[in-house]
Amino acid sequence: MKIPKRKLFLLLIFAYVAFSLYAAYNVFFSTKVLSRVHRVVKKETGAQSGGVRDGGAPYVADEWNPWEDEQVEYNSALNKKREAFKQYLGKIDKNKPKRYKVQIWGKAAIGLYLWEHILEGPLNPTDKVAQWREGELQSGKIDFSFYTGPAVVQGHVPLDMNSLVLILNGRENQKVTYSTRWLEHVQTLVQSNTVSHVAVVLLGNEHCNNNWISPHLKRNGGFVDLLFVVYDSPWVNDKDVFQWPLGVATYRQFPMIRPNAQLITSNRPYLCNFLGTVYKNSSRETLMHILTQSGLEKDCITTGREKWLPQETADSLRRYQTALAQSELTLCPVGINTESYRIYEACSYGSVPVVEDVMTPGSCAAGPSSPLRLLKAAGAPFIFISDWKELPAILQRERGMTQEQRVDRRRRLLEWYSSFRQQMKERFTEVIEETFFKNG
Repeated sequence: MKIPKRKLFLLLIFAYVAFSLYAAYNVFFSTKVLSRVHRVVKKETGAQSGGVRDGGAPYVADEWNPWEDEQVEYNSALNKKREAFKQYLGKIDKNKPKRYKVQIWGKAAIGLYLWEHILEGPLNPTDKVAQWREGELQSGKIDFSFYTGPAVVQGHVPLDMNSLVLILNGRENQKVTYSTRWLEHVQTLVQSNTVSHVAVVLLGNEHCNNNWISPHLKRNGGFVDLLFVVYDSPWVNDKDVFQWPLGVATYRQFPMIRPNAQLITSNRPYLCNFLGTVYKNSSRETLMHILTQSGLEKDCITTGREKWLPQETADSLRRYQTALAQSELTLCPVGINTESYRIYEACSYGSVPVVEDVMTPGSCAAGPSSPLRLLKAAGAPFIFISDWKELPAILQRERGMTQEQRVDRRRRLLEWYSSFRQQMKERFTEVIEETFFKNG
């Protein structure tokens, strides 16, 4: 029987389409997963496999991967390595020194002495009259951040940590009122659990009358954990109240002086200097009288004024710094308190302070090491006198010193002052670490 060509052609087309559909079904819709590795299928006989399928077809055993055991071993080893690496990272993290964050708000000029002279931290911008200045540094285990300037106001400081150091001025009533408002602001932060630890660095009253801050101390039911106070306060116990140095007059723009070879080795034309206010019926009047009577004015740079001025002009500051740099000694008579900015400013220039070592009226601690107990405890290489009548003999000894002796003494004074500031930095940091983070 002869099949027409047309039917044969249609039959071939139908067979092709059917095969294509079958192939597409197996590729896209079949549930059987084909391994990417070559598999070996082992046929077992009825006796070996335990039977035959219906219809007598031989039973085919489960598919077998000859590399399956190796893959399991590889994955197991890989997981062990990953776990070991995690433990190693955990050990590194555990042994890594823990760091803490503390913020400092400078609302008194002594904050600049703390930050720039003691901690030696940077400040941006460098413009001293900028409204807002800030800086960061690391000391010990603590990352400090510092904010100061007129624009640092309550509620507008980016507080991103729970430990705070507040720097305040408590010298006079107006300053006390201002400082109290800041303490009340910080108290609200403590009550809202925003701040957990508080320390205060206080420029205390020159008579050591600081009772206004007493209720705020934690030992009296307040929230202030630590108090660092200027002058020989009887409260100092080195537990929660510590003495702090007065430092240089940063409020008069006295700078941080970096010693150099010229500062140490130069020939200084004057034996001594005193530029300051001469109060009526004070030992300063006695000092000026002795200098005049003994004919020592030509050996010393002296400028007296009757009234204290809170601010220096650029010219007066320059004259004062020049006097320090050109004098072997700086005369430091007492004022309202024995401790004065002049002592630290003289140290900055390597000019040995001649300190009137007498107590002044007030409530400051009296004892064998007072006044100036902080400086004396640090071994300050000063000349201490109890009466300015001793000055002529001191200056006579100065005339007999060689340049080599003077240079050596100058170097030792500058080294001591640098070491003193470093000690205060370490002490400040350690006390905060111990008090704020002893359980952390």
